[in-house]
Amino acid sequence: MTSDLDIFVGNTTLIDEEVYQLWLDGYTVSEAVSRRLRGGLLERSGTSVSVLQSDTRDHFRTFQMLERLLHSPPRLCQQLLFQIPPPRQAALIQGYYAFEPALARELLGKKLSKGTKKELDEVSARTGLSLRACRRQFDNFKRVFKAVEELKGPLAELIQQHFLLPPPLARDYAAIVFFANSRFETGKRRLQFLSFGDLAACAQHMMGHWTQGAMTPEAAEPDGDVPRSFLQDLKELKVLVSDKDLLDQHKSLVCSALRGKISVYNEMETNFKALSRALVNVGLKLPHPRDVRDFFVDLVEKVLDPCRSDHWSLGDLRLFLGSYTTAPRALGGFRHQLLWERYMAGISACLLRMYHE
Repeated sequence: MTSDLDIFVGNTTLIDEEVYQLWLDGYTVSEAVSRRLRGGLLERSGTSVSVLQSDTRDHFRTFQMLERLLHSPPRLCQQLLFQIPPPRQAALIQGYYAFEPALARELLGKKLSKGTKKELDEVSARTGLSLRACRRQFDNFKRVFKAVEELKGPLAELIQQHFLLPPPLARDYAAIVFFANSRFETGKRRLQFLSFGDLAACAQHMMGHWTQGAMTPEAAEPDGDVPRSFLQDLKELKVLVSDKDLLDQHKSLVCSALRGKISVYNEMETNFKALSRALVNVGLKLPHPRDVRDFFVDLVEKVLDPCRSDHWSLGDLRLFLGSYTTAPRALGGFRHQLLWERYMAGISACLLRMYHE
């Protein structure tokens, strides 16, 4: 009696997504096995503890071998040693470079240096993330920063190209690089109400309106830095608050445009000059390295807090900023309208994102 057997031999690398996530979260093999056991895998699969231990260990070994390729994602896609389908490659890369917003919020604005890395013990305790996971994510931030710091062009596109990340994740990394370059102060208690998402959105707005690429998309300049020429030009805006006639005319134009349209008209009219000085002075401080760190603190304390105290709604703030930005078009003695509107586009977008009623 003979039997026919069909035999198929393959070398596709098997990836268990659950085990991969446990590895990314920084668990040891024994810790990962314990978590898999608590999840009821033994009952579902009908296997033994020893087989589960061996399976977990084999997966961890595979991930450790893949890690050097994940440091440069195009290499993972080009190599032939591990036969991994493209969709699974993309999932591995996205998973490896994903990060916890709480960790990013802790590190935002800090130098990505050895000194900061030494603080990860404390960050781990505050965020509840394992130290291994904190180190991996910090190293990813630093790797992306180093890869693009000298490159020219839109940051998010460069990161997407070099690390094969999906656009939303690439934009988040672009925000981290932007903050690492700009060194804005974000850690003060006064700013703790702002999430990573809030600050990342602000970074994207500033890059979108203030960097060289915002004016000339084909320009061979990095988006991670606000051009010095733009910052120096902001001193031309001082005339809007130093010239009494222009300040009065500006107020008159904005009040005429908003009368009957916002619920805090009287408060806005009373505080217009103080708000205007605050909005202009924030820009005048940007060219100075020591003062630029206070950018977000100044926006909160000198603009948002007064508005919040007077019970402005988000709609009130949006209407005010719109009229406040466009009104100088009618000021005969003001000749820097394009610069003004470019500056206020970034400021307005940040304020509207940061304003929590």
